[in-house]
Amino acid sequence: MRGFVGKGPKRVARFDHFLVRAVSRQPQGDHDAFFRRLSSAATKGKLWFGIAGIMASFPGKPRRAALHGLLALGVASGVTNVILKRALPRTRPLPEHLPLFRFVNPQPTSSSMPSGHSASAVAFAVGAGIVSPPIGAVLAPIAAGVAYSRVHTGAHWPSDVVFGSALGAGAALLTRKWWPARPAEPTPRRTPVEAPAIQGGEGLSIAVNVMGGSYTPETGELLKVIFPKAHIREIAEGDDVAREIEAAATRPGTVALGVWGGDGTVGTAAAAAVEHSLPLLVLPGGTLNHFARDVGTSSIDDAIDAVTKGLAASVDLGHVVVQRGLPETPETTELAMLNTASVGVYPNLVRRRERLQPALGKPVAGLVASLRTFGVNSPTTLTVDGVKHKLWILYLGRGRYYPRDHAPLRRPVLDDGVFDLRMITADEPFARARLLWAVVTGTVAASKVTHLTEATTITVEAIGQPLVLAVDGEPKPGVRSATFTVKPRKLRVYSPLPAG
Repeated sequence: MRGFVGKGPKRVARFDHFLVRAVSRQPQGDHDAFFRRLSSAATKGKLWFGIAGIMASFPGKPRRAALHGLLALGVASGVTNVILKRALPRTRPLPEHLPLFRFVNPQPTSSSMPSGHSASAVAFAVGAGIVSPPIGAVLAPIAAGVAYSRVHTGAHWPSDVVFGSALGAGAALLTRKWWPARPAEPTPRRTPVEAPAIQGGEGLSIAVNVMGGSYTPETGELLKVIFPKAHIREIAEGDDVAREIEAAATRPGTVALGVWGGDGTVGTAAAAAVEHSLPLLVLPGGTLNHFARDVGTSSIDDAIDAVTKGLAASVDLGHVVVQRGLPETPETTELAMLNTASVGVYPNLVRRRERLQPALGKPVAGLVASLRTFGVNSPTTLTVDGVKHKLWILYLGRGRYYPRDHAPLRRPVLDDGVFDLRMITADEPFARARLLWAVVTGTVAASKVTHLTEATTITVEAIGQPLVLAVDGEPKPGVRSATFTVKPRKLRVYSPLPAG
């Protein structure tokens, strides 16, 4: 074993020879062909890439486990093959050490120390197991088989395998901080409140925005069939949406207010429902229907079921005071906020992600959209609660959204009493490089450029040029300042979801 250096080399060499002799004394059998094939399958990571491909076809933990396993494998392989094999030259076992029928041919020409196969195998299994322990348990015997196969076929000394396996485990544990486990997402729950059960739409006044994303000429006729006793008020192009919804809410005999339109229209209807103490029926009339999805009325059938049974829940409402115009002559506007508000490149990120998602799936679409958005856009300078920041994204969710990173998708609880504030800043040195690295490694939530907090009141102020503030998907240009306040359980909404 010429060139082998380290603490107690002679002792390690004697131990290696002892174990190799034990392996050589095993009788010839089918297991020799099995270990040769297993060792060959793991060469250049082919085995692990194949397993990762199968795992990635299942969304959720299997897919995340595959990604984490490959990330750990890449780190372990790079350290082993690029650095350590050059720094620790060691001769591999010779043909006289093992029977010829068992000895791998041709013998690898790189240094024997450490075993790259073992490092990659253990890194992938431990990396995947960090995300999903059951998957890790299934992969563990495969990784152990690959590691042993390198001794069985004469490709490595046992100490090479032990060292490589330790490197693989270390790489997986190192990348654990790069790819932190996501916090558990709470089970969707609702706080039930009283609301009238409405049959045939009697006492229901529905405001229909004909400019909504899913409106067709048949929409009005369909609603008349579903709710024959309801009053249906269509809002045409050029109408004042707030005024028309106010007229629907104040119509004599109205006991509940319905709305068909996008989230901007629904927000206006929510403000009217709160003002007049009416429960709100949200019909899926927008393009994305975020709020309807969260309250469980993303289909007409769900909405009908909730309103006919009188199933309703309390929902927190965001209140936004926006100031535009010159500082000496400000123009003040008050808005209701149901879902989210943002400043910066977040709307661009969401549009790119949703455009790519049908072809690539959510995880890959989010990655590509983030790299494109953060790679070309510039940060915005503003103050948040009096503190100056340069930032790419200020995202404000009415309620806690999940996952806890830069691409939140789900809101299981609608009356938790808080704003979910997320900022991705450019205040730190090398902020863009840090951010892009965090996007690639899936560690945005743990990066120093990401700030995740919760609050009940938040004030945002422009520095220099006015801001473009998006509230529930509706852009508000020329904003000098905006103050956000939570109104706990202020809104009653028909919801068929079970109460928690």
